[in-house]
This record gives sequence, structure tokens and C-alpha cells, in this order.
Amino acid sequence: MRNNRIRLQGILYDGKSSFLRGPALAPPLIRDAYNSESANYFSETGIELRPDIWDDKGDYEVADYFEIEKITALNLDQNQPLITLGGDHSITYPILKAIADVHGPVNILHIDAHSDLYDNFEGDKYSHACPFARIMEEELANRLVQVGIRTLSTHQKEQAEKFGVEVLAMKDFDNDSIPDFNEPLYLSLDIDALDPAFAPGVSHHEPGGLSTRQVLQIIQKIEVPILGADIVEYNPKRDINGVTAMVCAKFLKEIAAKIIENKV
Repeated sequence: MRNNRIRLQGILYDGKSSFLRGPALAPPLIRDAYNSESANYFSETGIELRPDIWDDKGDYEVADYFEIEKITALNLDQNQPLITLGGDHSITYPILKAIADVHGPVNILHIDAHSDLYDNFEGDKYSHACPFARIMEEELANRLVQVGIRTLSTHQKEQAEKFGVEVLAMKDFDNDSIPDFNEPLYLSLDIDALDPAFAPGVSHHEPGGLSTRQVLQIIQKIEVPILGADIVEYNPKRDINGVTAMVCAKFLKEIAAKIIENKV
């Protein structure tokens, strides 16, 4: 019988945010939304994801950015995928360092409004605008596919070409254009990939984004094992009536269901 438990960690960190702070507050609110009495624990594919599905390691207050890799390494198990609740997007780089130590270089599906490929941003090489530059230059990924991008600067376009990143810009998006994966992947989901109408609780409102349904369709289309995932950049300080928290909880549920469905 397959072990269907999934490890979960929360990283209470937004020290690399460039515009507004707030994502450090997100993990416990996503947990609360997941357990809200207004919804049940069934995924759209019929898998029940009650609280005992989680091997929950809790939330971590992080003062030193470089502690995130150590925390993640302690929580990793080769046989249990790890989902991380952030936190700003800078946390993905140290998480991927720990993931690569266990699994080797991985394939990444990155859903976001931003490519986060700056070599440095405002003088910080570890800014939340830079994690995928660090990931690619350190060869932590064999393949990086970015979906929903709509803020590609000249520098980031050059970086994408340099690292061989596959960018599916939002202006060219349709469900049939999402590349297929043939090997296990890591999923990094920045909530500002969504149009602000669907997820107002983010620091960077980027109009013209994905709908909640489109992101669900991307997740549900994944046909390979998911080694790990993160949900980042939810900023409760900008949320309205907890709408974005519920969106994050919905994605958490559907990612977990897909992990179980596709688990080797």
C-alpha cells in the first residue's frame, strides 16, 4: 500500500520582499482556511484530504534567510513529498537547494506573474525577484517552465534565454499550450499569477492574469509525480474577507490530491 501522507511546513518569512511586507503572516491563515467549516476536505477529483493526510511539521519563524535550507532539509523525506506554505518567493531557492540534495536537479513548473530571474534586485541577489536566477545558475533544475508571466523586463528576457527557460507568457496562454513533463517535477505557485480579481491578497497586483479555474486546470493536467511544491506571496494585509486565503487552501487541496493520484 502506498504511503499517502504528505509533509507540510510553513515558512514565516518575507524579509526579501521588495515592495510590501505581509506574506510571513500567511501560513497559519492558509491552514485556517483549509479547515474552514464552510467547505469540506474533498478534492475535485474525489479524493478526501482530511487533516490526518498531513505529516505537519508546523510553521517556522525565520530570522536568518539561510536557515530555510536547513529547516527544509530536516523536514525532507525521500518517500514523502513536501509542500511549503510561504512566505515570499525568495524561499523557493533555499528549498530547492535542499530538494536537490535529496533528488538531484529537478524539473520545475513555475506559475507566476513574474519570472523572478533578476540577477539581483535593488542590490540583493536573494530578493524575491531573484530565486530562479540562483536556481538556474547553480543547476538545481534540469528544466524550468514558467506560466502566466506578464512582466518580463529586457533583463529577465535575457536571463531566460541565457538559462534556457521556457516562458509561456500570459498573452499567449491557453490550456493546450502548457508543456508536458515526462519526469517528476517541483511546483512553485506564486499567488500573484492570478488576476487580482481572483486573489486581491497579494503585494503586487498585476492585472490580466490567470483565473482560479485556469490554475486548477494546470494543476489537474500534471501527469507525473510531484516531488514538492510551494504556495507563496499571499499577503493577508491586502486580502478582502479572506478570499485569497480560501484560494490558497483550494490550491493546497488540489495539489495534495494530485500528489496522491500521481504518486509512484
